[in-house]
Amino acid sequence: MTNREQATRLELRTIHQIARGARHGKARDLFTVWFGTNIQLLTIVTGGLAVSAFRLPFGWAVVALAIGNLVGAIFMALHAAQGPRLGVPQMVQTRGQFGSYGSLLVISIVIIMYVGFLASSMVLGGQALASLGLGWSEAAGIILVGVLSVIATIYGHDLIHAYARLVTYGAGLVLVLAFVWILTVSGLPADFLTRNAFNVSGFLGTISIAAIWQISYAPYVSDYSRYMPQDTGAKPAFWASYWGCTLGSFLPMILGAVVAIAGPAGGLVHALAVLTGPIAPLVLIVFSIAIAVSCAMNLYCGALSTLTVGQTLMPSWAPGAPARTIATLWLFGIALAVAFLSKDSFLANYEGFVLLLLYVLVPWTAINLVDYYLLRRGEYDVAAFFRQDGGIYGLINTPAVICYVLGILIQIPFVATKLYTGPIAHSMGGVDLSWLVGLLITSPAYYWLARSSPSHRAGSMVTAPVSAAP
Repeated sequence: MTNREQATRLELRTIHQIARGARHGKARDLFTVWFGTNIQLLTIVTGGLAVSAFRLPFGWAVVALAIGNLVGAIFMALHAAQGPRLGVPQMVQTRGQFGSYGSLLVISIVIIMYVGFLASSMVLGGQALASLGLGWSEAAGIILVGVLSVIATIYGHDLIHAYARLVTYGAGLVLVLAFVWILTVSGLPADFLTRNAFNVSGFLGTISIAAIWQISYAPYVSDYSRYMPQDTGAKPAFWASYWGCTLGSFLPMILGAVVAIAGPAGGLVHALAVLTGPIAPLVLIVFSIAIAVSCAMNLYCGALSTLTVGQTLMPSWAPGAPARTIATLWLFGIALAVAFLSKDSFLANYEGFVLLLLYVLVPWTAINLVDYYLLRRGEYDVAAFFRQDGGIYGLINTPAVICYVLGILIQIPFVATKLYTGPIAHSMGGVDLSWLVGLLITSPAYYWLARSSPSHRAGSMVTAPVSAAP
């Protein structure tokens, strides 16, 4: 079956393990799905925060964005190998660390994340289409971007991959065109390299924003690699995801930093339109269409996570495509309401939302990766994920829940936000090192507690790599 035939076929599977005969795809598909997903307006806006919110000069903004993306993508890409090996979505696999009921804590937070990113993306797409002067209202643009994402989500996994491949080439070329136009036609202001001054809090804040951009994809990754054949290999899956997400994020973020300095006041989307002049309709339309890929990924993963919650409470339930459609429409309705309520204060809300994700996702990714790579080494009883009693993983894995809560609490003194600044962050001049502290504390704490837990001792009996059912 060709890629085109696969893309137009309705996906019937949802959260259960992908059988061996249904596996397809190559590692390069992971590059395009992550590269294409990131060539969009929300990534550009995130890069613009380096010079607008954190007040860095352009050169230091580039350095900070590079460090954040290169480091954060390590954690993101380490999750990629879990999909081909286990064949289940990431939030199903997290039952292996937290237990069937314990995982609901993380899944609920992740669903909120999906809705937040979906609403943010729709707002930006709506603003871009409204700025074209073609008679589109912002509300109509928001709905259009959302409807495109709903269609892709209903068809499922293969259509989203195909959409991302198309955007990789189309939006990638437009990104290059926007760079060339701004540098050679619009020109840069004389003080482009000297505007703003280096500050430690801004430098570390930019690193944190870029790192959490990558880490926030961690709950997605297995959802888009679970159809890969088991012999895909951990290294090809890692590097394809790593470079796809790193390059796909870093390049638009640099464009965002350029636009934030060189463009006029009035919002980054408006500044991008002014700087690109006569090609602005092409740039904004392509980036608005591209943002629907990100919306579809958020909707799809949010729907799978919602079905995971339902299956946890009703273990005998085997949700199919109709259930995914209902979950998709429900989440879309919530995100649409959030988008309309927050569109007038989007940038301030978005910055706070991303920082909040930083504090709640870091402990989870630390626990998941320590468990997968150091404790169980990829060997799980997948059938136990779907048992009513959680199988060998139980209903609640106390060490994981304790370390997750500890990982959040330990970050509080190091937090530096507009709403709250912890005492240690305050004494350091507003430098936010919370995510780094969360990783360094949560990882060894979980390793030590989990090794002595009954769940780990039972799990250590699974000595053969898990294979998909025929």
